[in-house]
Amino acid sequence: MQPCNPIGYVHSLESFGSVDGPGVRFVVFLQGCALRCKYCHNPETWAAEGGEEWTAEKLFQRVYRYRNYWGKKGGITVSGGEPLRQMEFLTAFFELARSKGVHTALDTAGQPFRPDDPDYLAGFDRLMKSTSLVILDLKEIDPERHRQLTGKDNANILAMARHISDLGIPLWIRHVLVPGLTDDEEGLRRTADFIRSLKTVQRVEVLPYHTLGLFKWQKLGIPYPLPDAVPPTAEQVKRAEELLEVQNYPG
Repeated sequence: MQPCNPIGYVHSLESFGSVDGPGVRFVVFLQGCALRCKYCHNPETWAAEGGEEWTAEKLFQRVYRYRNYWGKKGGITVSGGEPLRQMEFLTAFFELARSKGVHTALDTAGQPFRPDDPDYLAGFDRLMKSTSLVILDLKEIDPERHRQLTGKDNANILAMARHISDLGIPLWIRHVLVPGLTDDEEGLRRTADFIRSLKTVQRVEVLPYHTLGLFKWQKLGIPYPLPDAVPPTAEQVKRAEELLEVQNYPG
């Protein structure tokens, strides 16, 4: 039994997000992530400890005050960090939102998903009942390349995508394009094949790598693992969009 008003650890709040789901969104960034992506732009969210304590009810009261800005398409997005690391809190928060008819989007990389744990799956399926949209960051399709990029395997992430698809929950798929790292054509073709196997994908997006989070690594005293990486050119982004068949998913 989940606590009725669990405590969550929130890294930050953004009241007018425009790139985190449909319409204008209130975006909640939760603390904690098990992945160590080499291009991460929010390394300060990695640690499980830290963040500001909120109850699900208090946070929803704060967020719901902005509902007049959301219109018919907007709503709430929970990102991170990795929000699934705080699934009880996330579920309680989304259930409050859905009880008011608010569109809810989960922005996730999927790493905590445990497909062989019945209790975990029951909790996950409860969360999905209050989730309007899942925005899934597919970092790499090849498991070894995924381990090199993030420090973790991706089998459970792909299993989660299939499970969400089987539940009938709408999916947006995102892929961060880093020249020389996540742009190999064979990998992008395999990713496109996987996306095509899912039944509920509405949109596919290529996110160009940027260095806007580099100062955070420096502030934390963490050596940046991609010192020579550069953003992709417009031509490289276009080629990746072609390989991922973005045009087939207008969203």
